[in-house]
Amino acid sequence: MRNNKFKQLNGKNLKIAITQARFNQKITDGLLNGALKALKESGIQDKNIKVFQVPGSFEIPVFCQSLAKSKKFDGIITIGAVIQGQTAHFEYISKAVTDGIIRVSLDYNLPVAFGVITVYNIKQAQKRSGSDKGNKGYEAAMALVELITEINKIK
Repeated sequence: MRNNKFKQLNGKNLKIAITQARFNQKITDGLLNGALKALKESGIQDKNIKVFQVPGSFEIPVFCQSLAKSKKFDGIITIGAVIQGQTAHFEYISKAVTDGIIRVSLDYNLPVAFGVITVYNIKQAQKRSGSDKGNKGYEAAMALVELITEINKIK
């Protein structure tokens, strides 16, 4: 699955937290598998990857805030799936999750990768969480490792 748009990364000493929503778990499990694959390709040791589950995507930001406060991790990957239904609920949840995640990242000066997919139907969700090219969990993890690497260059 190695994608040419990501450079060769070395995350050997990084400690990464992953916050995974259980709601839509078949989809979020696929995203999680993609993220774990990317982290391993980046050289991050299994012992330095911690996966935490929360009920749904809405709960991701507050849990990420707790992780950020702990100062135990170099970065966080968020994994969730918000799929449009028959009501406006999709828009409210998507916005709240997005706003909350960026707030944690900026308030704590901690890289937080956005691996929460917001899609119109289950087919789109399956495509973005599958084992082939385009897994958004994989892309979020690679982006996180690259961002941490770049930030560390200016410290």
